[in-house]
Amino acid sequence: MIRQITLEDKKQWEKLYRDYADFSKVEISNKILQTVWGWLHNKNHEIECLVYDVNGKIVAFAHYTKMPRTLSGKDIGFLDDLFVDANFRGKRIGEKLLNKLKEIAGNNNWDLVRWISKQDNLPANTLYNRVAEKTTWDLYEIK
Repeated sequence: MIRQITLEDKKQWEKLYRDYADFSKVEISNKILQTVWGWLHNKNHEIECLVYDVNGKIVAFAHYTKMPRTLSGKDIGFLDDLFVDANFRGKRIGEKLLNKLKEIAGNNNWDLVRWISKQDNLPANTLYNRVAEKTTWDLYEIK
């Protein structure tokens, strides 16, 4: 079942978030974990989290936020992170989370939900190509 994250989910979310960081080849520290966890439970912070719960075990999460889209003068949704435990992939859990996010977007009058994905993440991109339209935009970063 899909639901919002709760304070009781901390230990399971941390494990899954560490797995996500490993999968993404990103070093994660306790400080980062605590910062993101704090954001998820701070009513004044824009980031939110859906989890997919199977019999009391969190097996997936989606971190999302609203984002202004200046060319339309409206807010849209932005999916920051989507991760499904390796043991639960292939069960359309990611698709279910994306569909729930689409529902949330509709409830918030967001015209669309946007996200980025690594080109070599073939399993995720197979899902994304099935449920969404790939844009022609390139992503740039300044550090």
